[in-house]
Amino acid sequence: MARLRKKLKLFGFNNLTKTLSFNIYDIAYAKTDEHKREYISYVDEEYNAERLTAILEEVASIIGANILNVARQDYDPQGASVTMLISEEQEPAHEVSNTEAPGPLPETVVGHLDKSHITVHTYPESHPDKGISTFRADIDVSTCGVISPLKALNYLIHSFDSDIVILDYRVRGFTRDTRGKKHYIDHNINSIQNFMARDTIKLFSMVDVNVYQENIFHTKMIRKNFQLRDYLFGSGEGELKAAEQRKISRQLKCEMDEIFYGRNIK
Repeated sequence: MARLRKKLKLFGFNNLTKTLSFNIYDIAYAKTDEHKREYISYVDEEYNAERLTAILEEVASIIGANILNVARQDYDPQGASVTMLISEEQEPAHEVSNTEAPGPLPETVVGHLDKSHITVHTYPESHPDKGISTFRADIDVSTCGVISPLKALNYLIHSFDSDIVILDYRVRGFTRDTRGKKHYIDHNINSIQNFMARDTIKLFSMVDVNVYQENIFHTKMIRKNFQLRDYLFGSGEGELKAAEQRKISRQLKCEMDEIFYGRNIK
């Protein structure tokens, strides 16, 4: 069980800035040019600006924020962006908790948030000749004040079809207590994984790269179980010969490994 940090009596406003940034990737194989276009069109519609706005509204609810302004845009030929300005809820209905434990999945909790923002951008694209298509969503949740955006992590991961997730969490700045002492972090954390639900942990293999003295935390996640049928768009396994299935499986796994490790693999 995580050790609870004693509450700090602050002098004025909590000036710590907590930022959760992550990339979510969904990989697919579309055999023909027509299937590629259909896949791009599908994910572009599935994650259009209206749907993304609904996801971010739920994030704001989870962390107890008031929405001040929403700017959203769909792009031609594909992609969408949403930027949401948010402010703290004046009278939180529940006590704020930053304990090192998972946040909610579909449920919502009320927390406490100071002026900040949530953004999401999508990038559907495809390989020119190998049939691989990759959808990427970049999400940033930045809060100033008490609550950590890590509480929205589980909901966001489960809102997208995620094959690979790359997460960065950082606490910046400092806040002072009533004696004037600076505090550079106000909650316990030794891994982003401790904020994930059990079902998420079961689905993914994970690697941490953390710089504790700088309050920087990095986690990379990749799906454990690979089933070719889960990655075929516009065709089924029965339409492919065994040799072709093996070739496509190698291509998909290579694509996923290259994204996970951040380098091209020959």
